[in-house]
Amino acid sequence: MLSEEITEYVDGPIEGVEIRHLKKFSDDRGWLIEIFRHDGLEEDRWPVMTYISSTLPGVARGPHEHVDQTDGFGFVGPSNFKLYLWDTRKDSPTYGRRHVEVMGESNPAAVWIPPGVVHAYRNVGDVPGLVLNAPNRLYAGWGKKEPVDEIRHEEADPPRFILD
Repeated sequence: MLSEEITEYVDGPIEGVEIRHLKKFSDDRGWLIEIFRHDGLEEDRWPVMTYISSTLPGVARGPHEHVDQTDGFGFVGPSNFKLYLWDTRKDSPTYGRRHVEVMGESNPAAVWIPPGVVHAYRNVGDVPGLVLNAPNRLYAGWGKKEPVDEIRHEEADPPRFILD
């Protein structure tokens, strides 16, 4: 398990997490948001798959972490999400930090979360919200024949990562 027991987190930015606030281009047809480009990402963050999920109002996904995978999330709407990040990597200069930010329809953003950073998000809006993920590793590996790279903390008792 990557996560170590930390009793109190300090709010602040987390080393290796990249948050890009995105520009929405609107016209009479609707809108367009560019989430990522290969020429704008480090090669080790290039996506190998993409999926989209819908989360109901008030519902959270996570917290969990990955051993090798970097997640590349796109929060563009509909709805808004509160994203929670906790740095539990002992070798990180930001070990023990927590970062919380609202993003989505009112604040479109792309976020890259490196391995070992625990993360979760909650739909804080009034409608079901969509989140795009473009990770740099295949879910369950090539042909879905490998163990899933995910350490789940949702069921921890007592809870170690609090979504306030």
